Amino acid sequence: MYIIKVGGGSTINLKGVVSDLATLERSFLVVLGANALRDDLGLRLGQEKVQLTSVSGYSSVFSDAKAVDLIMMAYSGLSNRRFVEMCQREGVNAIGLTGLDGRLVQGRRNRGIKVRENGKTMIKRDFSGKPEKVNADLLTTLLDQGYRPVLSIPIIDETGFAINSENDDIVAVLQDALKADKVIQLIEAPGFLEDKNDEGSMLQTLSASEIKAREASVEGRMKRKMLALGRLVDAGAHEVIISDGRTVHPVLDALAGKGTTIR
Repeated sequence: MYIIKVGGGSTINLKGVVSDLATLERSFLVVLGANALRDDLGLRLGQEKVQLTSVSGYSSVFSDAKAVDLIMMAYSGLSNRRFVEMCQREGVNAIGLTGLDGRLVQGRRNRGIKVRENGKTMIKRDFSGKPEKVNADLLTTLLDQGYRPVLSIPIIDETGFAINSENDDIVAVLQDALKADKVIQLIEAPGFLEDKNDEGSMLQTLSASEIKAREASVEGRMKRKMLALGRLVDAGAHEVIISDGRTVHPVLDALAGKGTTIR
């Protein structure tokens, strides 16, 4: 089976993704992003996104209660519903889920993010956390019955609260539980770029050792991305393909080897 992470950027070709999914013979599940929609809804509602960078150099979105409401509207609401609708129209028996449903993805809420503000070190606590386990029995039952899960945040914490979490980390715990044959990540770039401003700088391959080395040398969102890729490899992913989600056939292109392959 495949785990397919669909990025939430505005230029991702969702119709092309769904069209490709309809041709797959193997089972799959989708982890669906919606960051562009979340940002758009936030602007309409006057709710500005707050980005935090920890003292260790990792960046994340500050998720207070209003931010979690916005996640529910964008990710598990409009984005998930519309994607499932598109799948059904193409004959894919998709079922939309969040990490809350049946405790599908359970995590632990962060005890606080240590940040530097105005020359002072502060602890900021919010409704975010890291996934720790998945309800593999539920997912396996759905897949065996021919359903194709489409999973969106939020996930559920240890006390039953909805929390924000990184889709990259969710993919890692899914891989640890389900042992997918391939993990595909569709993004707004041809693959992993040496220079984010130069699409010609794409790397054809990356090794596990290179990922760990790069994590130590970068900061911000890319540092978190490298950490998540390392966890994905540690979870037993034999092949991870980072490919262009903007093409006519994003999934089929990835399966044909276009993009960056991590082994």
